[in-house]
Amino acid sequence: MNNSKKVNVAAFVLAAAAVFCFPQILNSPEDSLTFTNSIASMLMWGLCFHTLRCSIGTIDFQDRRGFWISNLFALLFTLAMLFGVRLDRMQNVDYMDVKLWISLPVLTMFFAVLIRKLWDVLGQSLVKREKETLTEKIVWPLQKRESQTDFISFAVILLCWIPVFLAVYPGFFVYDAQDEYVQAATRMFSTHHPLVHVLLLGGVICAVHKVLGSYNMGIACYVVLQMIVVAGCFTFLLSFLRRRKVPRAVYFAGVFYFALFPVIVMFSLCSAKDALFSGALLLLLICLLQMGTRAEDFFASWKWQALFVVSALGMMLFRNNGMYAFVLMIPVLTFYGRGHRRRICLCAVCAVAGCLLINTGLKVILDADDSESQELLTVPIQQLARTYKYTPEVFDEEDRKTLHEILPEEALRMYNARLSDPVKVRFENETFQKDKSKYGWLWLKIGLRKPLSYLNAWWMTSYGFWYPDAVVNVYQGNAVFTFTYEDSSYFGYEVEEPGVRDSKIPWIDEIYRKLSLEIWKEKVPVVSMCFSMGWMFWLYAFCFAYFLYRRRYELLMPFFMMFFVWLTVIFGPTYLPRYVLMFWFGLPLLGAMFFYNRRQNRA
Repeated sequence: MNNSKKVNVAAFVLAAAAVFCFPQILNSPEDSLTFTNSIASMLMWGLCFHTLRCSIGTIDFQDRRGFWISNLFALLFTLAMLFGVRLDRMQNVDYMDVKLWISLPVLTMFFAVLIRKLWDVLGQSLVKREKETLTEKIVWPLQKRESQTDFISFAVILLCWIPVFLAVYPGFFVYDAQDEYVQAATRMFSTHHPLVHVLLLGGVICAVHKVLGSYNMGIACYVVLQMIVVAGCFTFLLSFLRRRKVPRAVYFAGVFYFALFPVIVMFSLCSAKDALFSGALLLLLICLLQMGTRAEDFFASWKWQALFVVSALGMMLFRNNGMYAFVLMIPVLTFYGRGHRRRICLCAVCAVAGCLLINTGLKVILDADDSESQELLTVPIQQLARTYKYTPEVFDEEDRKTLHEILPEEALRMYNARLSDPVKVRFENETFQKDKSKYGWLWLKIGLRKPLSYLNAWWMTSYGFWYPDAVVNVYQGNAVFTFTYEDSSYFGYEVEEPGVRDSKIPWIDEIYRKLSLEIWKEKVPVVSMCFSMGWMFWLYAFCFAYFLYRRRYELLMPFFMMFFVWLTVIFGPTYLPRYVLMFWFGLPLLGAMFFYNRRQNRA
């Protein structure tokens, strides 16, 4: 009875405190009464009280491991919500805000309790499922029919994409597509974009145009080629899951998810390098999962090791940040593969060396210009520009002179908190190259004077990657070839010159235009989170923490790889779904991990 009373009191107090602090993570004006002076707050309190009362009494608080993992996760999630809402609403985090720091421990405790309860419920259901799968016979196609099943899955995915392709014909030719084509057409190359993709995209378009005289046909040929490759990556994943005896419902859900979910479809039909990069990364994640769960089989098979090298190589060749992410992954690989370190090092060295040789060779052969530095300096450029805009007094006369040598006054006036392109495109690369230490010292000196301004500058170009409620509107007001971005910049949708949109099914084309450029999807509860980069990040983080809590260490390597890729993009110029497309590509793999049975997968 006493314990019951204590649980009720604890649930009552924590629920009341949490509801009091909820406005601090709600994206509404600070003086709004929408939540506080509303029956919604009473309903929320009742729901929280009931949930906490059911949770607190069943959680083993003596489990220190679970306590620390759940509280750390809850702390980081709460920080993301508290910071994110302020960045989204005011483009600034006021670190002296008392309400922020009062809400942090309260909401951390609240979310930690819910997370522990959810993990326990999830663990119980999965243990029950594991016992059932050890006794039941899972029926799958016979071995001789497996290739037929793979072909059907591949065909279903492609057939579902074809109507969209016809609707947006010749495909989404956007996101630096024109720049890459022009490089190939004029033979004036730079390392601003991966040279392999420049040659592939530009080469196909130029070759088809030369033969058929149609730029649209050249773009369409490239997009179809990419569709086939990406659909092949998805089919390999589905085949892998089938061989691991995941439930058939999960398998078929994966087929139709890849075939129909708009984010998958629009980027598979987009000429940007992100789809091929994410496809290669997906194959690498499969290799890492195989390495973690069946290490002996992986290292006994030359095919698995070859796939590891090829997928890692492809990932690094199609996006420059892929190299940084993979290099960060190498220590994790050597730690996990204690008994196979020589083989792991050999595979990693082959992949990295192959990437360096190909990129260096192409750079020499094509005489590509590599003088640009602004892509690596995106965050420092934004930090200097923000500090100059809001607190110019911290720059003395000498500092201003030095700053204007690399960032002219007209560039600094173009500062956009969410997007570094307007400033960085005017960065004086040649001047910077002459005396890097001089400008590096300026950045450090100003940062020591205004460290919080530097933090806010970085948060503003990255918070969409970790704040679930962020609206992707980074290009708002920018005019492109056929439209001007307004409320949403979720997807480019554009067909840049020399291509021209020639829709064969206009009503489907209109659906994808609305998905790309309007925010109606963000207004639909629950559904909106399916399109949220921040929500996807926390979904993967939740699963990582859960597997860590359950000591499923063999499942963690894919998470490390994805985290390192995510770590590289948060230092980029802005937040866009295309930079973290891996979250959507890997979702069926993530779901299947929950059905990984230790005994079955080691058999």
